[in-house]
Amino acid sequence: MNNLLQKWNDISLVKRIIAGLIIGAILGVAVPSLSVIGILGELFVGALKGVAPILVFFLVMSSLAQHKKGAKSNMGSVVGLYLIGTFASALVAVVGSFLFPVTLTLTEAAAGNAPPDGVGTVIKTLLMNVVQNPLSSIASANYIGILAWAIVFGLALKHSSDATKTMLSNFADAISQAVRWVIDFAPFGILGLVYATVSTNGLDIFKDYGMLLALLIGCMAVIAFVVNPLIVFLNIRQNPFPLVFKCLRESFITAFFTRSSAANIPVNMALCESLGLDEDNYSVSIPLGATINMGGAAITITVMALAAVNTLGYTVDIGTALILSIVAAISACGASGVAGGSLLLIPLACSLFGISNDLAMQVVGVGFIIGVVQDSCETGLNSSTDVLFTAAAEFKQWRKEGKPIKW
Repeated sequence: MNNLLQKWNDISLVKRIIAGLIIGAILGVAVPSLSVIGILGELFVGALKGVAPILVFFLVMSSLAQHKKGAKSNMGSVVGLYLIGTFASALVAVVGSFLFPVTLTLTEAAAGNAPPDGVGTVIKTLLMNVVQNPLSSIASANYIGILAWAIVFGLALKHSSDATKTMLSNFADAISQAVRWVIDFAPFGILGLVYATVSTNGLDIFKDYGMLLALLIGCMAVIAFVVNPLIVFLNIRQNPFPLVFKCLRESFITAFFTRSSAANIPVNMALCESLGLDEDNYSVSIPLGATINMGGAAITITVMALAAVNTLGYTVDIGTALILSIVAAISACGASGVAGGSLLLIPLACSLFGISNDLAMQVVGVGFIIGVVQDSCETGLNSSTDVLFTAAAEFKQWRKEGKPIKW
């Protein structure tokens, strides 16, 4: 048994995940009624969601508590890249919607869901999340609150004894090890998630909303393979594609099937570690990225809003399109890091064109119909870009210091 486990562990995690993906798809087609297989996916996602808030809290708090005065930090660069990437995504979505306009066959609204009243509501919600009780933040996976309180406690503990700092470091290391054990089960989790998707939805989703999905995925592909590599190149002055493909391969796949940027935080942490990045930086930038780096969400909000505009026959000028890009980018930063988190922000963008809330909620309903594909691609792009921009900012610093850049 030990030899078998050793051989299994010797295979790269990516290859094991791909194997799980293929087996899950085959089983989903061959035995769609064997729903017990899908429990593997639910257990995997549940474990990731369960451990991620605690991991983020202790890693951020420990990193800040032990941060030496005068030590370098690239958080400003990372946040700048996050904001640039999100705004660029909204612009690409506007251009794509102008070049390939699509219309919708509107459906019933998503019952029980209430969109925000405006950008002010989104910002207010973000600020209220900052001051939520720290224990409640951890229990509800409120990453804005978790980050805020971890920063407060981390700064407060900077002048604590070495024994206290060692204890914090030990807690962070222990939780990180638990996360590695969870990630080792990713192939089985992915198998269960793919099985559940294929057995439940099949491929019919592509037929009814093919044009809309093609536009959404096309815009995301432009960001992933054109815009993001360009941004990375401008920072590291090297061929960006090996790094881009590594992030897509090792982060996009798990995020695609978990459909949660928050659940993918441990996977991204492990990827940053394998890239040799500074834990003091990525322990903050990765959970922050899961909250505000939402390029995929900006694309979804913009494309769906303009599809509603096209359906109603409205004309959009360049000025209004630019305002839409800004609103979509700001709104995307407030999107929840869970499945379907961006859809309820669509009415906010629709309100720019005077589209009624009832009609906008029908657009949200369409979003939920295609969500199994759209949200998976959106989350994969968001999450993999968290690592990409974190690495780009640190490699830029390495380049200035004359250190060799390897991955």
